Amino acid sequence: MSDQVAVTRDITAPAGLVWAMVSDLTRMGEWSPENRGGVWVKGATGPVPGARFKGANRNGDKSWATTVKVIDADPGRRFSFLSSVGPFKIAEWSYDFEETPDGCRVTETWIDRRSALAKKASGPASGVQDRAEHNRLGMEETLYALAAAAAAEASPTE
Repeated sequence: MSDQVAVTRDITAPAGLVWAMVSDLTRMGEWSPENRGGVWVKGATGPVPGARFKGANRNGDKSWATTVKVIDADPGRRFSFLSSVGPFKIAEWSYDFEETPDGCRVTETWIDRRSALAKKASGPASGVQDRAEHNRLGMEETLYALAAAAAAEASPTE
C-alpha cells in the first residue's frame, strides 16, 4: 500500500475562494464521496492552526467519526490537517493552491499515518481494503465536484 497519494486539478476560480471553500470543513461533505462534513469543536469556529474539528464519514453501511487538528491555514496557498480516530493517528491531508491564468491549481494530498495495527483494523471498520486507491478515486471525485462548485461561486448568475 502506498503511504501517500496526491491528485491535482485546475479550477476556474481564484485560489482565495477555493481555499475558503476547502478550509470550511463543515462543507467538505458537499464534494467528498466519503466525508459528510462535521462541526468545529473545543471553541474553534474556523480554520486556524490548532483548531479542532469533528468529522463524520461514511462508506456504504460503515460510518465513523474522526478528530481533526488544523496544521496549516495560509489563505489562498495551503490548508492541512491531521486526522485521528480516538488515540490512533490516521492521516495527514493537505491542499496546496497555485494561481493560474484561469484560476488556480489545487493539489490534494493524503499521507497515511496509520500504524500497522490501525491498518489491519481499518479495512473491516471502513469497508475499504485498499485505502490508497480508494482515496485516490475519492480525491479525484472531490476535486471534480469542488471545481464545479467553485466555478459556480466565482461567476454567479444574475
